[in-house]
Amino acid sequence: MTLVVANDELKAMGEAIIADAMGSAVGFRVEYGELSIVAQPNRIVELLTILRDNAAYRFIQLTMISGADYPDRARRFDVVYQLLSFAKNRRLRVKLQTDEDTPVPSVVSVHPAADWYEREAFDMYGIFFEGHPDLRRILTDYGFHGHPLRKDFPMTGYVEVRWDEALKRVVYEPVKLPQEFRAFDFLSPWEGARAALPGQGYEYVLPGDEKAFDKAEQAMSARAAASLTEPQTSMSAVTLTSVDQKSGTDPAPSHAPPPPAKKG
Repeated sequence: MTLVVANDELKAMGEAIIADAMGSAVGFRVEYGELSIVAQPNRIVELLTILRDNAAYRFIQLTMISGADYPDRARRFDVVYQLLSFAKNRRLRVKLQTDEDTPVPSVVSVHPAADWYEREAFDMYGIFFEGHPDLRRILTDYGFHGHPLRKDFPMTGYVEVRWDEALKRVVYEPVKLPQEFRAFDFLSPWEGARAALPGQGYEYVLPGDEKAFDKAEQAMSARAAASLTEPQTSMSAVTLTSVDQKSGTDPAPSHAPPPPAKKG
């Protein structure tokens, strides 16, 4: 069950936090039924300590630290802290901005759970956390270059990994793309099909099939489809034989084997 908190109540909490933060928080926003606090990057430890120890808030649980990359900004990274108060049954988001070179103070001293979260943000985005007890990669392999969740990191990566049977070990090689890039059509033939008016038929080509036929083949296909819809005024001997054989009116069709001779 989701607890819905009125925006007025969230706004009052945001104003109270700004007043109690003593300059460590510079603003807040209420959006989609959630409260977000904007923190001074160099005072994040002070702010989270206030939110944890103040009896009016008691945000004692850090549930997650995540990052976001906005390459067009001077401070391209957002660091987002998700907090939970069991005593008040409230959730809070704290955000700050930083760049590739400016470290953010580690909050492990306030919330020990931040240890692996900060390592993950460092690994995926390259965000540095000053004072972290063991800031090293946690998801990527040893010797990995780059940070996969940055917007400027290539989708294919830089190297690929495979097992070398001759060397009996894992080897790293530059990425090879043996298959050329192709553009796929994702239009569903059911959603893309048109509805013909009663009595008005047309040749319908499934999306993508038009690439397999040139103009001459399409014209030939159209003529063949039109000939099937024309009424037949005469029937060939073979056609008559087949019809008679199916209906049983032709006791001895020309192509049927002769009946066995009668004895005596």
